[in-house]
Amino acid sequence: MPAKSDPNSKLIAENRRARYDYAIEDDIEAGIVLAGSEVKALRTGQSAIAESYASVEGGELWLINSYIAALPHAGVFGHEERRRRKLLVSRRELARLWQATQREGMTLVPIAMYFNDKGRVKVRIGIAKGKKLADKRETEAKRDWQRQKARLLKQG
Repeated sequence: MPAKSDPNSKLIAENRRARYDYAIEDDIEAGIVLAGSEVKALRTGQSAIAESYASVEGGELWLINSYIAALPHAGVFGHEERRRRKLLVSRRELARLWQATQREGMTLVPIAMYFNDKGRVKVRIGIAKGKKLADKRETEAKRDWQRQKARLLKQG
């Protein structure tokens, strides 16, 4: 995720549910190929990546089912809201992602979409393994215990 102190970087969309549903083991930063109207829509904050995922297909990395609202004044030059968008990563990272998904059974989940310090749109992709219901309960219990512990230390 972008540094908090950087005035140029701005969080566009975040997938808060990803850390609840998946055990994220590693993450990478990827560029994204966008149309002009999509960038304008992102600057207004009209996007969602909560239901999207990434996939390696045909030697390329794709972001599937991400939502970027269509601008009404874009006219003929508008874009499809839920189209597949190409992600830009190096060959080495692409090979690593393919290996993680095909051989190790991992899932590629977008964690956040943001503007970096140069004003370019970046997507943080997590290499994750799905959690079972018991794992989710365990994570929730740990989080509750941490809150309770902090509350007790604050009082005492």
